[in-house]
Amino acid sequence: MKTLSFTDFCNQDAAVLDDVVTNHAETVITRAGHEPVVIVSLSGYQSLRETAELLRSPANARHLLDATER
Repeated sequence: MKTLSFTDFCNQDAAVLDDVVTNHAETVITRAGHEPVVIVSLSGYQSLRETAELLRSPANARHLLDATER
């Protein structure tokens, strides 16, 4: 995961966003005195949300783990 300062991000915002979308390269943006943020593509975010929802149920999580071990 790449990390950039807010200033560096502003200087190359289009290139960073293209990299995030094209290469699924999540990027951390830091600002002095503020909590860092992560830029992720919409499809990547939706995938993370779906995975979290599927793993919320312990029974479903076990079922998914069993399926991946086959």
